Amino acid sequence: MASYKRILLKLSGESLMGDKEFGLDPKMLQQYANDIKSIIDDGVQVAIVIGGGNIYRGMNENETGIERAQGDYMGMLATVINGIALQSIIEKVGIKTRLLTAIKMEQIAEPYIRRRAIRHLEKGRVVIFGAGTGNPYFTTDTAGSLRAVEIDADVILKGTRVNGIYTADPEKDPTATKYDTISFKEVISKNLKVMDMTAFTLCQENNLPIVVFDMNTPGNLKKIVSGENIGTVVS
Repeated sequence: MASYKRILLKLSGESLMGDKEFGLDPKMLQQYANDIKSIIDDGVQVAIVIGGGNIYRGMNENETGIERAQGDYMGMLATVINGIALQSIIEKVGIKTRLLTAIKMEQIAEPYIRRRAIRHLEKGRVVIFGAGTGNPYFTTDTAGSLRAVEIDADVILKGTRVNGIYTADPEKDPTATKYDTISFKEVISKNLKVMDMTAFTLCQENNLPIVVFDMNTPGNLKKIVSGENIGTVVS
C-alpha cells in the first residue's frame, strides 16, 4: 500500500546530467521514467517540478551583463526544455502526461490552471509543471512548494544526489551524520540548506512535509511511497 496518495516530486536540472557536465543524460531520463511508472502503477498521483540548472543557471549580472530578471526568464525556458524531455520518456513507458507551463506557449504545453492540473492527476496522468512560478526572483524550489500546496499534495519528495539531510556536507565532512527526521524549526535554527527560505517557509506554514532523498538510486522513489524509511523527513 502506498503511504501517499498525491505527491509533488521536485527534481533538480543537474540531476538530469548524470555523469555529463551539461545537458541531458538519456540513462537518467529512463531511470526516472521507470521509477515514476512504478508508483503510478500503485495508484499514486504524481506531479513534477524540475529545475533548469543543467541547461542554464542564473549568472552574476556583473559578469554577464544579463540583468537578473532576464536571466531568470532564461532559466524558466530551460525548465520547459527539461519538462518536454521528461514528458517524452515517461510516455514511452506507457504513462499519460501533461506539461503545464506558467508562461504561455500553447504549441507545446497547456497553460497552468490549478483545477485542470488537479483533474489531470485524478485521471492518472503525470503532471509536469514548467517555467517555475512564471515570475523572476523565485526559484524552482519555490515553484515546487507553491504547486504542491495548490494541488493539495500530501508531501514534497525532493530528489537529490545525496540520501538525506546531514549535520554537515557529507562530501566535505566524513563525520557528518544523517537525520532520519527533523523539524522545520530545527532546519532553520541549524541553517541546514534544504530549500531556499521562501519555499521552505511556504511548506512550514501549510504543514506540508518534505522528504529529501537520493533519486539517483533506482527504486528509492517506490520505497519512500511504500513507507520505507528512506532519506530525511522534514515536518
